[in-house]
Amino acid sequence: MIEKRLQKFLAKFDELNIDAALVYKDENRNYLSGFTGDDSFLFITKEKSYFITDSRYTEQAQNEVVGFEVLEYKPPIHDFIKSLVEKHNVKRLGVEEDRMSLSDYITYKEKLEGVEIVKLEQTIEKIRMIKDDEEIKLIETAASIADKAFEHILKFIKPGISEREVALEIEFFMKKMGASALSFPTIVASGTRSSLPHGTASDKIIQEGEFITLDFGCVYKGYCSDMTRTIVLGKANEKQKEIYNIVLEANEAALKAVRPGISCVELDKIARDIIVEKGYGDRFGHGLGHGVGREVHELPFVNARSKFNLEPGMIITDEPGIYIPGFGGVRIEELVLVTEDGYRVLSKSPKHLIEL
Repeated sequence: MIEKRLQKFLAKFDELNIDAALVYKDENRNYLSGFTGDDSFLFITKEKSYFITDSRYTEQAQNEVVGFEVLEYKPPIHDFIKSLVEKHNVKRLGVEEDRMSLSDYITYKEKLEGVEIVKLEQTIEKIRMIKDDEEIKLIETAASIADKAFEHILKFIKPGISEREVALEIEFFMKKMGASALSFPTIVASGTRSSLPHGTASDKIIQEGEFITLDFGCVYKGYCSDMTRTIVLGKANEKQKEIYNIVLEANEAALKAVRPGISCVELDKIARDIIVEKGYGDRFGHGLGHGVGREVHELPFVNARSKFNLEPGMIITDEPGIYIPGFGGVRIEELVLVTEDGYRVLSKSPKHLIEL
């Protein structure tokens, strides 16, 4: 699998019109090489591929890296890259334009005389959009851990507990289940704070009758999960039920439309039109979803500006929401695999309105 990923990237060199590529974004480097650490670099030419690291990671790289010659360098890295550029007579060097700092760019421009530095145009990220079987299994496991955490936390939540205590319990549980990290800081937003789409857990005490939005995920062997459920502590009132049911309708309508070939723009519109029709269009400010893999937010983004159509092997979120300041909000999010003939839901937690 690892070798195939590198070959897919090399096949893009002519299209990009580059002689070599310098890669050091963690997710891209590890995707292409099999490495699980950080602070390392790939220097890739059509003829030879190098994994460049320092003494902290040399042994680890020699045990993990596939398809690259492992080289140990001593800082500064710029001089080491210059030696490889000269060795391979590189005239056009591709770089990750969204990751390279201005300082590094200036330094390379000064040191690499006669070499044009060009953008990789997120080529690796575009390759990463389509997950192979191994990646799908790892994301399924990460999603399963999140599902188990949701089941667990429903038994933990009670009046008088703080949002932060809930978030810590979710993190502790997922790590006990094998997660190495959180996909992102856990969102626990209750009461009127549930109108904050990214309302990370605070010291607020959760009260009877409040919405509680739980948005969380974990990292398992380098791959992320992401899910959101909104529940009510106690009995939901009619307004809470109304908002919840609109979001659920939008979520399910978009889910049923997932298939190869549909545009991300169209999928976003299917959910958005329902929320607009119900009079809450101005309370759904974010896109319907995003890709999930080595990063919790990655290509393709499912919104009104997206340039992508869905393809088999993509894993996306379906997460409409309504957020009303002073009242609260609802978001329902699940992880969805695009298959050859439709979709498969990876998030198994129930979506009906849960009243604790």
